[in-house]
Amino acid sequence: MKLIVAADRNWAIGRSGGLPWHLAGDMRFFRETTTGHVVVMGRATLESFPGRRPLPNRVNIVLTRNQAYEAPGTVLVHSEEELREELTKYDPDQVFVIGGAQVYRALLPQVNTCYVTRVDGTFEADAYLPDLEKEGFHLAWESGEEEENGIRYRFTRYER
Repeated sequence: MKLIVAADRNWAIGRSGGLPWHLAGDMRFFRETTTGHVVVMGRATLESFPGRRPLPNRVNIVLTRNQAYEAPGTVLVHSEEELREELTKYDPDQVFVIGGAQVYRALLPQVNTCYVTRVDGTFEADAYLPDLEKEGFHLAWESGEEEENGIRYRFTRYER
């Protein structure tokens, strides 16, 4: 299983249900990397998308404890156990965990590859990813530096 996320120097990933930054290059990388694959997310992540609609050209699996929740075009699961059972239907190399923080933490033990857009700076945030190097990952690759809206960032890949 894989994970994809953007994080600042302190592993901050979110603020008030959204991203602390807007980087079109990161959005493009996310779209290109996950299209045609399975994406796993929590309910709040789904609700952060435009129109609260699932991502096109992907299988969208949404974890929510709310049994009455409805999200057309998604596969809904209501517990981590049910999520793990659903994931057995897919090739793990085709599955991307896309957030939020609770879903990242729950599935991190099954993740082998992490695609992280490392944002150069520290931002006000209320959601964080665990420091991947402290979780047994090592930096396997990184791109050159990009800059948008005065924010520098680079694409990285961490592996177990």
